[in-house]
Amino acid sequence: MSDTNGHLAFTKAVQREQEKRGSRAAYARMDEKGAWRQEVTDDLAAFIAERDSFYLATSNADGLPYIQHRGGAPGFLKVLDKSILAFADFAGNKQYITLGNLAENDRAFIFLMDYANRRRIKLWGRAEVIENAPDLIAKLVDADYLAANKAEPERAIIFHLDQWDANCPQHITPRYTNDRMSPVVEELNNKIETLEVLILDLQTKLAHARANAGTAGEPGADRGPQQEDS
Repeated sequence: MSDTNGHLAFTKAVQREQEKRGSRAAYARMDEKGAWRQEVTDDLAAFIAERDSFYLATSNADGLPYIQHRGGAPGFLKVLDKSILAFADFAGNKQYITLGNLAENDRAFIFLMDYANRRRIKLWGRAEVIENAPDLIAKLVDADYLAANKAEPERAIIFHLDQWDANCPQHITPRYTNDRMSPVVEELNNKIETLEVLILDLQTKLAHARANAGTAGEPGADRGPQQEDS
């Protein structure tokens, strides 16, 4: 735990900055009320199950930070119990920066974004790398994702949750996935095609009407049958 009874992020140095800038009193009251959550709630579990990506932050023994984007099928970050999350680690570019950082500093941070609904969740904890665990990996992988991406899981990463918090939606620009937007775009395309057919039909009818109007205006066009002189 950190040197504060409240949020893990609110170290003594952070508290001094909050005090200096006028926000400490409000956060102190939240600390006293135990506002910071330490277990996965049903709402958080549902939120995690919908995510197809997240950001994982680690740092080395010297404090040099590193943030890595992780992506997969929705729900690839699994909730194993009220304080443990896990995901399969697939073969990548073989830099192994995250693995190296965790080998000497197990503190980690997960940042979850829901751009469409402008929600974000922050999770503090510790992470460990689990090698040679086929039974665990089998619980973490999605068969369809493996087949579609020809991906091979190499290990599992376990995240032990210490605390989590939700952020306000301010300044989050809504963004939508292809899966969500494809039906909307398809519906709009169908409407456009229907309107194009209707416009073409109206243009054709208008052209015929104008042609008929021009014929009707020619000399003798509206005269009846001609009679021969007797």
